Amino acid sequence: MTPPKKTFRVTKRQPEADWIPDMEQRYAAIDIGSNGIRLLLSKVITTGEHCVFTKESLVRMPIRLGADVFSHKAISTVLEDKLVFTMQGYAQLIKAYNPVAHRACATSAMRESSNGLSIAERIRRESGLDLEIIDGGQEAEIIFASHIAESLDPDHAYLYIDVGGGSTELTLFSQNQRVASRSFPVGTVRILSKQVKRSSWDEMKSWVISNMSEGLRINAIGSGGNMNKLFRLSGKATGEPVNYETLLDIDNLLNTYTIEERIRILSLRPDRADVIIPASKIFRSIMKWGNIKQIYVPQFGLVDGLVHVMHDELIRKVDAQSN
Repeated sequence: MTPPKKTFRVTKRQPEADWIPDMEQRYAAIDIGSNGIRLLLSKVITTGEHCVFTKESLVRMPIRLGADVFSHKAISTVLEDKLVFTMQGYAQLIKAYNPVAHRACATSAMRESSNGLSIAERIRRESGLDLEIIDGGQEAEIIFASHIAESLDPDHAYLYIDVGGGSTELTLFSQNQRVASRSFPVGTVRILSKQVKRSSWDEMKSWVISNMSEGLRINAIGSGGNMNKLFRLSGKATGEPVNYETLLDIDNLLNTYTIEERIRILSLRPDRADVIIPASKIFRSIMKWGNIKQIYVPQFGLVDGLVHVMHDELIRKVDAQSN
């Protein structure tokens, strides 16, 4: 388990929410991705009209479900057992943390696996956790629930880019509103497995170009573990954007090293040292197609969005009870 991270995100409460039962609520969120399984334990502190979201602990198990699914269309017995054991462990951590709500979601690997539903049922039986297998559109909606628009400069449009192991989610914001969203089967593990069709790249390129209106000033927002590592390698301070040219320099640097050297010299995890190369390609390609010069990296993703969704649901419930 990683030590508690001093990561804070402040958002305004819903205007109709006059009160909530306690000043502090705990939530737990699980993201079963194609390259790893994450558990976020998060605390939300209410101060006046604002809510402060803190990441108390983030646990990650490097189970690469996508390696099976994208090549063989099913999750092997070995990885299935590892996943179930992980969820049993997460269930115990959630029980000890005692959150007001918890939620577990799985994305493209489980979604495309022929035995995904049966594994979800086994997880429910053996861990007590209800697992939702969500589609790309739902994933984008959950991430959007992180109130991204509240922190954006209304004079710019923003393309939100979330690169996972099995898919890339793109969401365009303009005038602080979500105007377009699309999921593409282009992901890091899928690329390594040589399971990305040329047509998928072409469709993603066409979508980006068609949504970039003339005269629109666009920056990008990057999400996912690989983008977080690219940001760290850029040496930028928290909140500063990374230029396209800097990403290009980082990509050139990464490609001068072998996987072993990336682990030893750049201190990358073994399950990050290979996927960071295709991730860099995806981010750079999208920025190039959209003529985007800068990308911001707020370092949040699906698990953060799940916490916001659960907290918003609590506030709505309290409002309904008080009216």
